[in-house]
Amino acid sequence: MMRRIALLLLALLVAPFVAQAQTLQETPSLAADVQSGKLPSVAKRAPQQPLVVESQPGARSGGDINMLMASARDVRMMVVYGNARLVAYDDKLQLKPDLLEKIDIEEGRIFTLHLRQGHRWSDGQPFTTEDFRYWWDDVANNRELNLSGPPQDMLVDGEPPRIDIIDAQTIRYTWKQPNANFLPSIAGASPMWIFRPAHYLKKFHVKYADAKALEEAIEKERAGTWPRLHNKLDDMYRNENRDLPRLDPWIPTSRPPTQRFVFVRNPYYHRIDSKGIQLPYLDRVIMNIASGSLIPLKTGSGEADLQARYLRFDNFTFLKQGSKQYGFDVRLWQTARGSHMALFPNFNVADPEWRKVIRDVRFRRALSMAIDREEINEVLFLGLAIPANNTVLPASPLFKPEYQKAWAQFDVAAANKLLDELGLGKRDERGLRTLPDGRPLAIIVETAGENTEETDVLQLIHDSWIKIGVKLYSKPQSRDILRNRVFAGEALMSVWSGLENGVPQPGSSPSELAPTSQVQLQWPKWGQFFETGGRNGEAVDTDWGKELMALLQRWQRSFVAEEQTKIWHQMLQINIDQVTSIGIIAGVPQPVVVNNKLKNVPEKGIYNWDPGAFFGMYRPDSFWLAAQ
Repeated sequence: MMRRIALLLLALLVAPFVAQAQTLQETPSLAADVQSGKLPSVAKRAPQQPLVVESQPGARSGGDINMLMASARDVRMMVVYGNARLVAYDDKLQLKPDLLEKIDIEEGRIFTLHLRQGHRWSDGQPFTTEDFRYWWDDVANNRELNLSGPPQDMLVDGEPPRIDIIDAQTIRYTWKQPNANFLPSIAGASPMWIFRPAHYLKKFHVKYADAKALEEAIEKERAGTWPRLHNKLDDMYRNENRDLPRLDPWIPTSRPPTQRFVFVRNPYYHRIDSKGIQLPYLDRVIMNIASGSLIPLKTGSGEADLQARYLRFDNFTFLKQGSKQYGFDVRLWQTARGSHMALFPNFNVADPEWRKVIRDVRFRRALSMAIDREEINEVLFLGLAIPANNTVLPASPLFKPEYQKAWAQFDVAAANKLLDELGLGKRDERGLRTLPDGRPLAIIVETAGENTEETDVLQLIHDSWIKIGVKLYSKPQSRDILRNRVFAGEALMSVWSGLENGVPQPGSSPSELAPTSQVQLQWPKWGQFFETGGRNGEAVDTDWGKELMALLQRWQRSFVAEEQTKIWHQMLQINIDQVTSIGIIAGVPQPVVVNNKLKNVPEKGIYNWDPGAFFGMYRPDSFWLAAQ
């Protein structure tokens, strides 16, 4: 029975879209290039079997929109928003074929990928299985380009897949055991790119390139060596190399340094609407660089047509005030992080005395129960958020109310009792508890210092922690310095957002719940140990940490929904019982500003990094501008 259910879910994954396209229409802004012979006609640019989406009444091609970003690095968001993936999340957070025409899955371990006949890169060259072979053979497994070898999600029990290239449009990956990470990884907001534009990058690879031309390219780019050159030009995410062929809806045209980045439509894009109009509808997306602190002000003055990044809930009232004058709407979307803000005790802190205290679960439970979440919600979020742990949200089928509430009820007496039991009963002349070595129980919470919201929340926590004899100090700094201090074990505690995916399905990876990455602020050295295969970091040395890793491995080998669900609940329960992070508030609405002329942007949506890709799962290539 369970196998039949799993196969049904896979059938839903590969189900074709039902919309049918009519005769393809030439894109008005590209018509001149077609007439001059610079571009082929749309019938020759689109794949033979494009991805067809339902058209809306009035939808039309043309127009530009503006966005605001705080730095040149933010141009990578166009890859996120464009969300062109082999398989992609739809607005129900279900995986569907996208760049792929279809995908066949057997036993959760055999994946046969079918590309679209006639699909082309943005420079007009064919997109084929050679692009997959090149990445695997000549990039992922080339130790000069990639010292660590293939990504972890391409390995099962440390073993890579067998790869069979069936033909130019068909490639098969076969693992000995199920690989539940594979599809979520290639669908992510920052995905595992398992292909590259081979025809372009071979010019910079010592195996294929003309030696003289390669040397000239190395000198021109000041790269020093061919691996540095290749890695510099081969970045599918950051949008720094405008010459790199792409499959995204819009492609970059601006070279840094600049304060205005222009992205133009990809003439070979694979999606069309049911009326035969090739997407994207918008001709250009323009990203203007401004100070992050000024972006709410500029947005409220009508300088952005679609904006959410750098806007916070406390900007909502100001934005609404300018909406009528400047012709935009302010929408409140749901956020899907497990916690809008959470405290992360560092289990790998270098100070031995603090490490002993932090690792005692009674200490973490006491700190959690000494936070007045209801007060924080009412004072800072108008009662619209959810006082809760850092865990899954009610929109997830894995949600249980006890996950949000355990050790999260404000109870100063119970918190004081736990700290007394822990042996922290002594206090100094200020009434602060003291560590066994006599130091005051003062916790420095390190922050990225990027907004006043964190400061306000920490001040309220400070006021309630004083009641249990604990002093809180906040230490703002840049995010890079913050992370480096956490990685080095110098930071005792930090504040950041909670689980990226607060609305998981059983088939979503629970890797966030186990030490799998150095950037997990509660156990960076454990995560680094996992990421580097034991070469760096520290091995997990708690029973519950080891159990989380074992459960994650079990999930990765499962493709049956019932078993995956059971594992998820076990991992969620461990994280709650052990208070591996201290969630504060969840479900804080995200303001989304939309120009009144910009259509097909959802009135209500989920604003989330992964899964979701922020605007990505709503397909901005289908947003369009009404006629003037």
